[in-house]
Amino acid sequence: MPLFARIIIIVLDSAGVGELPDAGRYGDEGSSTIPHTAETAGGLRVPTLERLGLGRIVPIRGVAPAAAPQGAFGKLAERSAGKDTTTGHWELMGVILERPFPTYPKGFPREIIAAFERAIGTKTLGNVAASGTEIIEQLGPEHERTGYPIVYTSADSVFQIAAHEGVVPPARLYEMCRAARDLLTGPHAVSRVIARPFMGRHGSYTRTDLRRDFSLPPVKTTVLDAAVEAGCEVIGIGKIPDIFAGRGVTRGVHTHDDQDGMAQTVRAMGEMERGIIFTNLVDLDSKYGHRNDPQGYARDLEAIDARLPEVLGRLQGTDLLFITADHGNDPTTPSTDHSREYVPLLIAGPQARGGVDLGTRETFADVGATVADALSIRWTGPGASMLRAISISGG
Repeated sequence: MPLFARIIIIVLDSAGVGELPDAGRYGDEGSSTIPHTAETAGGLRVPTLERLGLGRIVPIRGVAPAAAPQGAFGKLAERSAGKDTTTGHWELMGVILERPFPTYPKGFPREIIAAFERAIGTKTLGNVAASGTEIIEQLGPEHERTGYPIVYTSADSVFQIAAHEGVVPPARLYEMCRAARDLLTGPHAVSRVIARPFMGRHGSYTRTDLRRDFSLPPVKTTVLDAAVEAGCEVIGIGKIPDIFAGRGVTRGVHTHDDQDGMAQTVRAMGEMERGIIFTNLVDLDSKYGHRNDPQGYARDLEAIDARLPEVLGRLQGTDLLFITADHGNDPTTPSTDHSREYVPLLIAGPQARGGVDLGTRETFADVGATVADALSIRWTGPGASMLRAISISGG
C-alpha cells in the first residue's frame, strides 16, 4: 500500500529565492524575489512559513532560521530553458524543456496578426510588448470606441488579448483566444494565449478575475497524467487546469484571488480521499511582481501565510504538503517580467520528518518524482524522489 494517500501542492507564483547561475543569459542578474521584497518592505511576517523552515533556505529579513523546522526545506534549480509559468509548472510535474518557448519583444509578425484578424473578423490594436495595466490605459479609449481587441505580449511567451467586458463579452474574448491558440503552432507555438478582460473607465480601468489561460498541452507525459491513469483524483485550483490545458486534471476550480485559492484548497481537502490537490496562487505574480509592488507582494505573502494553519490543521496522517514556486518576479528590479531564480521548497506532513535539509535540487522535477513515489504511481520520467529523505519510515 502507498505510504501517502493525498498530496497537496501550493505554488507561490513567482516567489523565487535568488538568481540561478545562468540568470545573466536572461538579463536577471541579482534578482532575488522574496529576500529583496522582505528587505524593501522592512521585513516579512510569515510565522507559519518560518516554522516550516523558509528562513533556513536563504536569509530573509524578518524570517528567522528556525532551529528545529517543522518541515523539510531546500531550493530547486530549473533545468528547463526559460522562466515562464508553463515551463515551471511542467517541470515540477516532470517535463523538462530543452528549448524555451518563442518570445516576441518587438511584437508578433505581421502575418500572424493578419491571420488572427481574419479569424476573428475584426482589426486589432497594439501588437507590442508592454505592461498589461499600462497598455489598457493607453489603448482602452480607442478599444471602447472601435471594439478592436488589444493584443500585446511581454518578455514571456504569451499572446495576450485585452478587452473591456462592456465592449467584448468574456465569452467572445475566449473565442478570440481559442482562435489565436489554433493559429499559434509550429515555430510560433507560444506557451500561453491569455484572455485579459477589464472593466471601468479611462484612468481607472481594472482587470477582472475572468482571466483565462489557453496553454499548449504538455509535450510529454506528466506526473498528473500518470496519477489520473492510476485512478487518482487531481483537483487543479486557480490556473492549474489552464497551465496543463486540462490534461491530468479531473476537476478544475476557478479562484478570484489568492485568499480564495487558499479557501478552495482547504475545501478540497475536506472532499478528496486520494489524489493530488494542486493550487496556484497567482496574485503574487500578476498583481505585485509584474507591477513592481514589493509592499503589495509582502502583504499578499503574509496573508497567504495567515491561512496556512488551516491547511496544516486539515492534514491527515497520510497527507504530504509541498510549498514551492514556478519562477521569480523580483518587484524591486527595473524589469516587470519574470526572473530566472531558484525557487523554495518546503515539505511537511504527519509522516514527514521536520528539519531535513534537502539542499539545492538539480531540477524542479524532483517534486513530481517525489509525488509519484509517495502515491506509489509508476513514473519513469526525470527527477529524483526525496521520499526516503523525508519520510519517517524511510520511504
